[in-house]
Amino acid sequence: MSDLSNLRNIGISAHIDSGKTTLTERILYYSGRIHRMNEVKGDGAGATMDFMDLEKERGITITSACTRVEWENGTQINIIDTPGHVDFTVEVERSLRVLDGAILVLCAVGGVQSQSLTVDRQMKRYHIPRIAFINKMDRTGANPAKVIAQVKEKLGVTPLPLQIPMGAESRFEGVIDLIRMQAVYFDGNNGEKVRHEAIPEEFLEEAQTARHHMLETLSLFSDQLMEALLEEREVTAEEIVPLIREATLAQDVTPVMMGTAYKNKGVQELLDAIVAFLPSPLDRVVEATDLSKKAQPVAVAVAVGEGAEATEEAAEPAKPVPAKVRLTATPDAPAVFMAFKTVEEQFGQLTYIRIYQGKVSKGDTFTNTRLNRRVRIGRLLRMHADQREDLDSASAGDIVAAVGLDCASGDTFCGDKVDYALESIFIPEPVIKLSIEPVKRDGADKLSKALERFRREDPTFRVSSDEETGQALIAGMGQLHLEIYVERIRREYKVDCIVGEPRVAYRETPTRETEFNFKHKKQTGGSGQYAHVVGRLVPLPEDSPVPYEFEDKVFGGRIPREYIAPVDAGFQRALPKGPLAECEVVNVKMVLEDGSYHDVDSSEMAFNICAFNCMRDTLKRAGIVLLEPIMNLEVEAPSEYQGSISGHLSSKRGIITSSEVVGPMVVMRAEIPLATMFDYANELRSMTQGKGSFTMEFNRYKQVPKSIQEEVVTRRREEKEQKLAMAK
Repeated sequence: MSDLSNLRNIGISAHIDSGKTTLTERILYYSGRIHRMNEVKGDGAGATMDFMDLEKERGITITSACTRVEWENGTQINIIDTPGHVDFTVEVERSLRVLDGAILVLCAVGGVQSQSLTVDRQMKRYHIPRIAFINKMDRTGANPAKVIAQVKEKLGVTPLPLQIPMGAESRFEGVIDLIRMQAVYFDGNNGEKVRHEAIPEEFLEEAQTARHHMLETLSLFSDQLMEALLEEREVTAEEIVPLIREATLAQDVTPVMMGTAYKNKGVQELLDAIVAFLPSPLDRVVEATDLSKKAQPVAVAVAVGEGAEATEEAAEPAKPVPAKVRLTATPDAPAVFMAFKTVEEQFGQLTYIRIYQGKVSKGDTFTNTRLNRRVRIGRLLRMHADQREDLDSASAGDIVAAVGLDCASGDTFCGDKVDYALESIFIPEPVIKLSIEPVKRDGADKLSKALERFRREDPTFRVSSDEETGQALIAGMGQLHLEIYVERIRREYKVDCIVGEPRVAYRETPTRETEFNFKHKKQTGGSGQYAHVVGRLVPLPEDSPVPYEFEDKVFGGRIPREYIAPVDAGFQRALPKGPLAECEVVNVKMVLEDGSYHDVDSSEMAFNICAFNCMRDTLKRAGIVLLEPIMNLEVEAPSEYQGSISGHLSSKRGIITSSEVVGPMVVMRAEIPLATMFDYANELRSMTQGKGSFTMEFNRYKQVPKSIQEEVVTRRREEKEQKLAMAK
């Protein structure tokens, strides 16, 4: 589009059941994109953005869906509606990676819930300015003041309420706009007629106090506003709006708005705020690594001895500094865009792309900088959920879909004359694993096609095979995640599957520093193999940001430089299978200090094999223990079941971190091992007569108690023996 300042790319994210998809449906209706509102649950049609049959049946969002609407003054808004369930968190992750702003939807009763915290972390990771929308103001127990306090306390951001409600629960009539000091009502059958009136007398004093508080908060980020308040001068809406926009873009404040999407109140005001306060592509700073310019080495000199000058011999190895370049959101610059989501379809791969710079036209050829491969765009599409509209071209700032790009999520594409790489997408590690095989043998080909497709589409869905039995294994973010894929395989590929018991993705880690002195010597006819490595294995802390580190402390050419990388590769090759239960080994630092080589018999392969066997031998002596995934659990149930729920969680090795009573319900939060939670949905239903619900997300890995570790190791060995017996 010609004027990028009139474009907004936003995502709608929240905890499950906070009303994201209902809110998106109202936005589509009020902007004229659809002419009839459907509901997420109840009317059979399902919401526009939940276009998959499974989404309509279950009333949940499984995949992120993209659309585009036009609001007043010609502002175009690209919207991505994301799932709320933590099992589909990668959909939120990759959407936020390419968006400029976001709406964080919060329930007026539930407030800041577990997935709200996860979404907030994702927004902060990609520096996304956001507006908080307190939804469901019509629900019994709605308490916006409490939600605003939680935003400040739990999310660690400065909330800036721009509205206060007129009434709450069943008496919720509308909102008071604190910027213009007007009462806003939503009339008509579907709240389509927005009416601005003078503030009713009963709310006037509260509104004046709230406005003063809003201006005081804003004055912390504006000297001019501070002066106006000290002079007790009246501040106009025309002065306030640019200040709010500036503070929001700098992520100093989070504007807070409220309403009820289901009852059609507050949505148009939110759309106005999106236009007024969230960034356009011109407001965002996007940097890429310039791969064409070699990173400049920066040598760090180290002084040897007191008062000695730094010498060339004493300098540490040069550390390259990547060359960064700032992208410009202009259509005439060389094209740079990112593929953030791929969907396999009947006629090829559909790739969602965000264009950061330049112009993309159908038929153009671009370079995938990860693969260094040229690809041609066959078709260019504007997506509206599952509907599509053909485009001839799209420019910087746009989010569109392309047909013909063979790539993975997170790949960068460039036009001629540039070779850039954009920061990739953060992909969380899977925590649960199942075995899967077709009921009928003739379904094997279809199953492998389905697994390959879903693996390409979803980076958190991993496919591997059991070495002993050859059985296919699938890993994901939770039971629901894998359950949905198994159901999609049945429906879309007509393959019934036998699914094995869920397996926890345990990890192994060393607990003590262990020295190694390992020699690999093999003599056959002709040249033999010789390699020798000496050093230490050092355990890394439990919260280490990386699972493996390698430090080279070899001096004096004891091991030639060309053999150091194969040693590192050999160490890493031994990590996927630990000595305890054949789980992945993490939190390991290998320090290579010495060694020896042979002029004839040493080779890269010899040092790789030596390091591999050395790692396996050293781990056996390093006090290996098992780590298990610990989950954040949030349970909501009627208060009378609090005692039985807490007792049940304690019996599952859960530690309750907090509990609060919200009206007739109690919300309990706990940290609990994933291994104990596989049938919790049924257990909670039977305990609470079907009235309880829970959400769960990965927190961290923690050491397994000794008695449990012995059980797990014994069970894994027995399973392995059974598989080997069956394979024979």
